[in-house]
Amino acid sequence: MSHNLLYSNDIAGRYPGSWYAATADCSKKRAALSDDKRCDVCVVGAGFTGLSAAISLAEAGLSVVVLDAHRVGWGASGRNGGQLGSGQRLEQDELEQRYGHEQAHAMWTLAERAKSTVKDLIRRHRIECELTPGIIHTDHKARYTRDTEAYVEKLQRDYQYQQIEFTGAAKTADLLGTNQYYSASVDAGAAHLHPLKYAIGLAAAAEAAGAAIYEETQVSSITHGEPVKVQTAEGVVTADSLILACNGYLGDLNAEVAARVMPINNYILATEPLPADTEIIRNNMAVADSRFVVNYFRKSPDNRLLFGGRESYGYRFPADIKRFVRQAMIKVYPQLQHIGIDYGWGGTLAITMNRLPHIKSLAANVYTASGYSGHGVGMATLSGKLIAEVIQGESEGFNILGHIDHQRFPGGVAMRSPLLKLAMLYYTLRDRI
Repeated sequence: MSHNLLYSNDIAGRYPGSWYAATADCSKKRAALSDDKRCDVCVVGAGFTGLSAAISLAEAGLSVVVLDAHRVGWGASGRNGGQLGSGQRLEQDELEQRYGHEQAHAMWTLAERAKSTVKDLIRRHRIECELTPGIIHTDHKARYTRDTEAYVEKLQRDYQYQQIEFTGAAKTADLLGTNQYYSASVDAGAAHLHPLKYAIGLAAAAEAAGAAIYEETQVSSITHGEPVKVQTAEGVVTADSLILACNGYLGDLNAEVAARVMPINNYILATEPLPADTEIIRNNMAVADSRFVVNYFRKSPDNRLLFGGRESYGYRFPADIKRFVRQAMIKVYPQLQHIGIDYGWGGTLAITMNRLPHIKSLAANVYTASGYSGHGVGMATLSGKLIAEVIQGESEGFNILGHIDHQRFPGGVAMRSPLLKLAMLYYTLRDRI
């Protein structure tokens, strides 16, 4: 098993067998780096973070080289639930308690900017990625209902966010076609999209702006200094600045980041197309529930249910992902127990101890952003833009997240796998209580 997860569960240079890969145009293969390059900025990782940074930097006239060990959008960016959520991964009242009202409001504003950044990129570059309004956050325990209603009122009152409403048990059940939830918040200002089509569109936009993207080019080592030197199998990229945009696939490229950002695996299935009379998710929004190990689901344009959830207790994918995730789906939608499952796939995302993005300056000319904790569609896209801004001398947005202190995971990188097993067992049990 490879140390850095790049080859633990996947075939080199090949997208996973997902519904996303089956429905996106993955035909454009880019060459691997085969000689030495000199540029203003080298980006490691061609996911949302790296591609967003590359677009902003290239549009500003800087020379940019993007390196990816596999393919554009191959990692979490092309495999995730596609939810463009509001706010941070933590709710605003918790942010207020931890960081104070001013910082919490700044983080809300930044998250709103994340959504608008994604929507602007899609509009400006004409990216066809099935952008659809709305996310419903559901409560799987009755005792959460009062808190959800209060939180919706808080967002409307304190954050002037009027695009969200509370729904009780009856309306939630009618909306979703399941009686598994006690209440929900319906967020019309959030959205969902086809993440791989979005990533491929970002790559095309970055190249149109002048960035060079090399696929199947794994970085083996980095020599820090001014300039920084990035070593690959066939060449060296010498750059004035470096962006590490690797998320769960960082491996051993930076020990400081690896100590604070932990990879975890998550899994999604796609059913066969549902019968026309199947009444689920009437308003075509995406759904995420209140479990710590979140169930998240939505309908696809070809009328399948895309259902994600269940995290495994180690770094190898389950032998039968379809069966593994189907168990969770049937609990929410028992009426789908006879529906066939056409696709099942896994991916590696990354979390931090506080569930907030780890966005930092690691040296005078080295930057990183990762650990989006399941909130990456918006925050990864924004983080790439914020790093691009700080390289050009504008640091206000970067500093809001950059000043957050991130604890190391206990025991360091060596203890990740056993700790992950313990944590997942604990939270799975907690979700059941």
